Amino acid sequence: MATVRVQSEDFDLSAELAALTRGRADIGGVGCFVGTVRDSSGGRRITAMTLEHYPGMTERAMAAIATEAEGRWQLLGCTLVHRVGALRPGANIVLVLAAAAHRQAALDATAFLIDWLKTQAPFWKKEAFADGGEAWVEAREADEHAAARWSAG
Repeated sequence: MATVRVQSEDFDLSAELAALTRGRADIGGVGCFVGTVRDSSGGRRITAMTLEHYPGMTERAMAAIATEAEGRWQLLGCTLVHRVGALRPGANIVLVLAAAAHRQAALDATAFLIDWLKTQAPFWKKEAFADGGEAWVEAREADEHAAARWSAG
């Protein structure tokens, strides 16, 4: 069963990994992705990124995609943690852990989950820049292309 959380506070990678694998001898590999706030975008220096979501709806959407990943790759567990609120450059934004009997399933599921989070999850991101400007983050074609590979399933 997946662990899915949306939270303002930071997460502890070691604690999350320990919770996922504790007492499990059937896990052969864990895929991991940690996303962080970059310090620039489009040549402009970022001072903060604010992430917003719809409580309840976001968690349900994340749980549904975790369930899909668990079925596609026969996962033995997965963890999705996404932060919201104002974050500074270098701060953790997202954690994806996928545990499986074999490494390729864990790695593929991790890639699938982060591609989905980047393109489909109901989060909205606004960047604040050192020059005083702000901009909502638009979907990137490269992210859409990466996510499209999973639709053939």
